[in-house]
Amino acid sequence: MATQDKPVLHGYFRSSCSWRVRIAFALKGIEYDQVPVHLIKDGGQQHTEQYKTLNPMQQVPAVEIDGITLSQSLAVIQYIDETRPGPPLLPTDPKKRAQVRMISDIIASGIQPLQNLHVIQKMGTEKVQWAQHFIDRGFQALEPLLKQTAGKYCVGDEISMADICLVPQVYNAERFKVDVEQYPTIKRLNETLLEIDAFKVSSPSCQPDTPDDLRA
Repeated sequence: MATQDKPVLHGYFRSSCSWRVRIAFALKGIEYDQVPVHLIKDGGQQHTEQYKTLNPMQQVPAVEIDGITLSQSLAVIQYIDETRPGPPLLPTDPKKRAQVRMISDIIASGIQPLQNLHVIQKMGTEKVQWAQHFIDRGFQALEPLLKQTAGKYCVGDEISMADICLVPQVYNAERFKVDVEQYPTIKRLNETLLEIDAFKVSSPSCQPDTPDDLRA
């Protein structure tokens, strides 16, 4: 599907969900514009009336593309995959495609929402322990699954949506001081993926809204 207008990503440099979309755009070679939405400044810019018209859930990302606005990162990634050329982000084989979706959903539904900003802000002094508990719980499920499905990447030897979800989640695990050494398959996959340009250029360390002290 051809379009003259570049997509617009409304996101936050350290948001896992925004990062997933940035990776997908990079893998597909899609140029896009970014509009930063600071999740903490001024009580959270995602709560403004203007932003609520883009994403009524008051979360990032929101992506304006092809005359529509999409939220929910996995929906955005699959739309990009279905409408843009470039390397496929889901396998053609139905079993592998189901495995990619399973791994992606474990991360996007079973781990990340339990340690995202909106939740941990409610936890007070217990926020680090809370995040560690739910990341560990998810990784304990993910590690044996990935041992079965992984080749070079999460499912076989082609990069997929599962890999797009994995890297930001490992970044969060490290932020919350989870011992990733306990999960050798997750650790290996993450290290492999971080060597790929699409993952490097989409990193939180080099976005337009990355604070100077966090830039790499």
